Amino acid sequence: MLKIVVGHSNDPDSLAAVEELIEQCNTSLTGDIPQAGILFSAIDFDHTLILQQIHQAFPGIELIGGTTDGEISSVLEFQQDSIALMLFCSDEIEICAGVGLKVSHDPITATKEAVEQAKAKTTTVPQLCLTHPESLTTSGVSILNGLKLALGETFPIFGGLAADQSKYQNTYQFFQTQVLSDSVPVLLFSGNVLFSHGVASGWFPIGKTSKVTKVEKNIVYEIDDNPALDFYRHYLGTLPPSMEYPLAILDEDGVSFYLRAPIAYDETTGSMTFFADIPEQATIQISEAGHQDILVASHASFMNAINNYPGTEPAGVLFFSCVARRQILGMQTQQEYLNTKNYVNQFLPACGFYSNGEIAPIKSAGKSQFHNETFVTLILGTK
Repeated sequence: MLKIVVGHSNDPDSLAAVEELIEQCNTSLTGDIPQAGILFSAIDFDHTLILQQIHQAFPGIELIGGTTDGEISSVLEFQQDSIALMLFCSDEIEICAGVGLKVSHDPITATKEAVEQAKAKTTTVPQLCLTHPESLTTSGVSILNGLKLALGETFPIFGGLAADQSKYQNTYQFFQTQVLSDSVPVLLFSGNVLFSHGVASGWFPIGKTSKVTKVEKNIVYEIDDNPALDFYRHYLGTLPPSMEYPLAILDEDGVSFYLRAPIAYDETTGSMTFFADIPEQATIQISEAGHQDILVASHASFMNAINNYPGTEPAGVLFFSCVARRQILGMQTQQEYLNTKNYVNQFLPACGFYSNGEIAPIKSAGKSQFHNETFVTLILGTK
């Protein structure tokens, strides 16, 4: 059995909001005791108070989470100044939390500490990892690479990086009752957990394929041995590079891809800076999308997850979407969640957030990747 419940409040008062959220969860729990949870919160709440209240209501809960650029749930749908909590109850699954600190100093050590701390509490083999790590102090790719080293190259890792409502100043991560920065909290699911996922963006690669020939982490200097800025200007003319035209980084199969969105450029060096690292010698194409393409992608992500679910009764669903999608969609952002809610015959408790980067495998089996501008659906259950 896996029971998932969700609480969501947009009350601006921290105490009133967390009390409402706990009341909603208790109503849905009907006496069951949650083993673990994940909390998504806007940046301006009293997070310490909220965490203390949750732990007082549910003693011993294994809890992680962090700040966001918007919250999603089956209770209030899309909100921008709210707190949302998903709780997990199960007699078949062990769900254990861990955290690594000072991830910008040493991502490998921090991620290893987080995983080992969670593993030490479980008696069965981990099957799935959820994470809500830092986004501003270090590269999301380096955090993911550290988690892969600790868990295995093909271990399923899902989540989104903490955000701060596009201020890009400071994000917070949650672990038990602690409010942290520069950290990587994880939840490990061990035992008889069933899951499936979908990944879609709405962007389509166009034009010829090229190679990244000179790069330093997230700064691309040359594409096909020419300045990276020339590559973009070939397609966009005098228009400055923007998030609406990310690079598609092609996977080994030459068909699947993940996205990297440009954030800045340098006329002097001809270089371009992206939101996350790009591998040297990566095969790339420029990509484009319309608003309707972006919205269709959230539906496609959800349906891929539903159609691939290995059981018959999913217990709940998590969503991780990108801040860039929210910025581009504007008033249409609400439609992302609405595109997912009416396509199954049963009510699915849902929770998620808008992040500074998403983590998920591109395909149903394969290595987890760090994504930009992507909508990730993760469905969980035991039946």
